[in-house]
Amino acid sequence: MIRLLLADDEELLRGALCALLDLEDDLQVLAEAATTTHAVRLAEQHRPDVAVLDLEMPPTDGLHAAAQILARTDGTPPRIIIVTRHARPAVLRRALAAGVSGFVPKSTPAARLAQIVRDVAAGRRYVDPEIAASALTENECPLTDRELEVLREARTGAPVSDIAGAVHLAPGTVRNYLSSAMAKLGVATRHAAAHRAWEEGWI
Repeated sequence: MIRLLLADDEELLRGALCALLDLEDDLQVLAEAATTTHAVRLAEQHRPDVAVLDLEMPPTDGLHAAAQILARTDGTPPRIIIVTRHARPAVLRRALAAGVSGFVPKSTPAARLAQIVRDVAAGRRYVDPEIAASALTENECPLTDRELEVLREARTGAPVSDIAGAVHLAPGTVRNYLSSAMAKLGVATRHAAAHRAWEEGWI
């Protein structure tokens, strides 16, 4: 029996997926979570064989939760599958670097996901073929390391003064980096720039 943790902030989708996977004779859903914080806590508590995590969950994201789950588990950590609507190649690279074993779009049928869970539980990796193919032709990130650093902090909605403190720069310098990033990405606000960079998998 392969024991699962499912984490997705969309209750209807999570409930449907849980019901469909539970119909499989060799799969058992141990726990469900709606936030990354809850997912990490449940993984520690239930020690599933496989954790299926939504990339877009609050308050951080599925990759952050995956890294925490893998770091905090004593003994053999669960295998992680990331499910996402934003299947960007750069996000795929971050996922693989974080130790994720599977990366699939939310359009994946439940029966196919069940087989992917089995493969991942057996020690194999699975990456959606279309995402893998697009990773070969992805555009390079136009932002500098400093611009990415300030956007990473801006994604939380923090004011410029807090961002400046976090990255150890003067507020005026932070504003310059944010303005430069906004211009390169063609957006009007730092929040839009941070969201675009996150969607692309750059931060």
